Amino acid sequence: MAQRLIVIGGDAAGMSAASQARRRRDRGDLEIVVFERGHFTSYSACGIPYWISGLVPGPEALIARGPETFRTEYAMDVRMRHEVTAIDLERREVVARDLKGGGEVRERFDDLMYATGAVPVKPSWAITDAGGVFGMQTLDDGAALRDWLDADPQPRRAVVVGGGYIGVEIAEALIQRGLSVTLVEAGEQPMSTVDSDMGELVAEAMRGLGITIRGSLPVSGLEERDGRVSAVVTAEGPIPTDVVVMGLGVRPNTALAEAAGLPLGPTGAIRVDRRMRVPGHPGVWAAGDCVETLHRVSGLPVHVPLGTHANKQGRVAGINIGGGYATFTGVIGTAVTKVCDLEVGRTGLRERDATAAGFEFVSVIAESTNRAGYYPGARPMTVKLIAERPSGRLLGAQIVGWSEAAKRIDSLAVALWNGMTVDDMTQLDLGYAPPYAPVWDPVLIAARKAVDALAALDR
Repeated sequence: MAQRLIVIGGDAAGMSAASQARRRRDRGDLEIVVFERGHFTSYSACGIPYWISGLVPGPEALIARGPETFRTEYAMDVRMRHEVTAIDLERREVVARDLKGGGEVRERFDDLMYATGAVPVKPSWAITDAGGVFGMQTLDDGAALRDWLDADPQPRRAVVVGGGYIGVEIAEALIQRGLSVTLVEAGEQPMSTVDSDMGELVAEAMRGLGITIRGSLPVSGLEERDGRVSAVVTAEGPIPTDVVVMGLGVRPNTALAEAAGLPLGPTGAIRVDRRMRVPGHPGVWAAGDCVETLHRVSGLPVHVPLGTHANKQGRVAGINIGGGYATFTGVIGTAVTKVCDLEVGRTGLRERDATAAGFEFVSVIAESTNRAGYYPGARPMTVKLIAERPSGRLLGAQIVGWSEAAKRIDSLAVALWNGMTVDDMTQLDLGYAPPYAPVWDPVLIAARKAVDALAALDR
């Protein structure tokens, strides 16, 4: 009898694992059954804001591989609109409910791949039957918002609650759709993924787009009229709106895992080892937004839900399930986004992260331009570096600027990954031509400034 792999979750981590396992073991040796509660497999959730804005035609454009591809080309039993409701580790079975046809199935497994992703943070005040209130986690969420925006009467005002990546990107998308947009953030400003001095640059750009930012203003409720949302309630009074999009972040989707007795770590996500195995449970694997991983700089467990990590972790798990050997060695939290033409990148630790991890450090900010100052289109770029004292080891970096800004974070991520010091970085052989960089690249200028700051402290 062939061994059986059950995969819970048909997106990045789950399907990467299933695909890698299939490449190493044929159907006669390994049967693969995938349960996915949604309507889509292997899609780019990160592309949803660009579908909302109309920049991407979608949703088909956002789907890497549909369920039929996995069935025919990968010999997998992919069961869409099936939600796993229980895991019986003792009997090596899962129980799944057919959300479309009704009924329940019970399937055995030899290996179990847990890839349930994350779920949006949804406070109690956001639980409502009123129309016009949306999360933004799946393609189904994006489709629901698109339908609402296209329906009569067409919304004219929007409130985005939360200023993280999704909140900022959706706010821009709604502005591009012609709506009046207010972003409400409990913190001082949006983009808490960077330090406040860099976040203020993002806030300025958002205001320049016409987005109203209401910072330090928690939301306490919603008002509705005729079954539709009509206002967001705050301590400073209601904010009238025709549509509300929640962007309060996500938490690991671990309810099934916890009920089954799988171990959770301090972040609330599932603990796994470097091979993506769940400790103490042979044949049980987990990957993606539902697991925690090691931060290579702080040495602490973190929950960083990004598609890049999910795909890599799923690939590692699948190689191991298929009989190979692979490891996932951690993350440093590299991410990029944009607000109109303003680009934002970060990697490693923020100041508050470095403080929490017990580092002594210096931080510097360097102002430069994305191109040679005399070349047409030269625009400002701000680079922030955080370096350990007294070693000078790079701990984190952030960039805010215009064209050619965000992807510069990649050179800093490579330096961080390899434990380079800011002194080492001053010698990096980076590309130069006037259309792409000044003769001293902004990264090199920031590194030199950090070296000087460290030297000044040692005098």
